[in-house]
Amino acid sequence: MLKKLDIYIIRKFLGTFFYAIALIIIVVVIFDISEKIDDFIERKAPLHAIIFDFYLNFIPYFVNLFSPLFTFVAVIFFTSKMASNTEIIAILNAGVSFKRFLLPYVLSAVVIGLMTFYLANFLIPNVNVHRLAFEKKYINGNSKTIKTNFHFQVERGTYMYLEGYDDNSRTGYRFSIEKINETGLYYKLTADQISWDSLSGKWDIRNYIVRNINGVNETFTKGEKLEMNMNIHPSDFTKENKDVETMDYMQLRKFIAQEKLRGSDRIKFYEVEKYQRIAYPFATIVLTLIGVSLSSRKVRGGIGLNLAFGLAITFSFILFMKISTVFATSGNLPAYLSVWIPILVFGLMAMQLLRKAPK
Repeated sequence: MLKKLDIYIIRKFLGTFFYAIALIIIVVVIFDISEKIDDFIERKAPLHAIIFDFYLNFIPYFVNLFSPLFTFVAVIFFTSKMASNTEIIAILNAGVSFKRFLLPYVLSAVVIGLMTFYLANFLIPNVNVHRLAFEKKYINGNSKTIKTNFHFQVERGTYMYLEGYDDNSRTGYRFSIEKINETGLYYKLTADQISWDSLSGKWDIRNYIVRNINGVNETFTKGEKLEMNMNIHPSDFTKENKDVETMDYMQLRKFIAQEKLRGSDRIKFYEVEKYQRIAYPFATIVLTLIGVSLSSRKVRGGIGLNLAFGLAITFSFILFMKISTVFATSGNLPAYLSVWIPILVFGLMAMQLLRKAPK
């Protein structure tokens, strides 16, 4: 009996979840097409690219984005229906404990959590390469190619500054590099312009001045052209926050370590992304437990009341998550705390609701 009950609940849970996700994706795709159709026509996007490079790669992204919400909706919907049909009362009266009744829910939530972990850390970064390339070419158009004010720590004790960089010509303007040791500044190079030589893989430095400092002694060297090998690539000047969406988990960790060495001011954004990829599967389990606790009791308002209350809790969780990440990216809250605090708070709420659930 218990095995049949497990299969029944798992089938209902996963069936409702995937059905709801499929419906919302169809709706989202239809609205997205109506919004972007002018861009597709204006920029002459090929039909094959629209379907296979954009929308097929768009689906995993939205499955992962909506999975916590629709996990909760699925649990609330079919569990409320079971409660209204007095199925849950019959199951508990048959001697099945509430903890045992929760087992198929937890197993289903683990399956969805593992799916979202795989999507977020491995599949979506790969498909995002094509999706973001399509957006850049056919939706966003030509973005701004000149970017300003770059500060990098190239290596330990070596700091670089670039006032402006043009991605089209791969040329930077008003460049300086400083080397510092325990006694202070001992080397500084300034130049009017640097440009990337793709054949040699080095930077051409033009109209430069080199200062070598040795205590109170200082020497100057001027020149028109110098070839320099630096641990900097043109792509480092054009990276955006969206670029982390194309990195799998191991690539993201390596990238964060590299950006920490360079003293990037966007480290918090990257760390929040890393911790969210790990934490969201646990959020699925927490929301599942809350959903079962809320909907396992038969109420006068029926499914509608449970759904309304459940959606309010879900949107509260999403709002809490967004607010906490703002404190991380714009304040001093550590990135891992900004991601895990909402899950821990709602986890405690789940434990309290489980205590009050019908036994």
